[in-house]
Amino acid sequence: MQIKRCSWVTESEIYKNYHDNDWGNPIFDDNKLFEYLSLEIFQAGLSWLTILKKKKRIFNAFDNFNIQKVSSYSKREINILLKNDNIIRHKQKINSVINNAKKIIDIQNKYISFEKFIWSFSDFKTIKSNKKTQFYISNKLLLKMKKLGFKFIGEKIIFSFLESSGVFNNHSKYCFKNLKK
Repeated sequence: MQIKRCSWVTESEIYKNYHDNDWGNPIFDDNKLFEYLSLEIFQAGLSWLTILKKKKRIFNAFDNFNIQKVSSYSKREINILLKNDNIIRHKQKINSVINNAKKIIDIQNKYISFEKFIWSFSDFKTIKSNKKTQFYISNKLLLKMKKLGFKFIGEKIIFSFLESSGVFNNHSKYCFKNLKK
């Protein structure tokens, strides 16, 4: 019997693995949430497959998305990243990820954790396939993050981030991951 997945999942093993093991699983760890947000930023204008193929190398280049480490990157580290052929070498995206790490530290100081900040927008529960509610939450979070100084974020990036990190469950009706919940 063939496993039923969301329609966007291709026959690619990389996509299947991402869908089955990562996408939509609720994340409650600040560094992991930072990783997911950063990957969405790097994906802007590119195929998701490009990001998935480079994911491990991006992860390594950015010190496993350790918020403290990334927030302290200097021009030296930025120049190293810009010369790294194994990652997305987009200066604005790289600078945004570093800026966003600093903003997450500000949030941690004010709200205890980035996780609590993010999940507070959905009343600490996963919102299942309700586009109207999801767009409201996503836009509310986007406005707050922009006000706090986050960079290179927009409606699509934040909505996709909330899907990938499990705040939203948008697995298709017949997807095995939707049926498990």
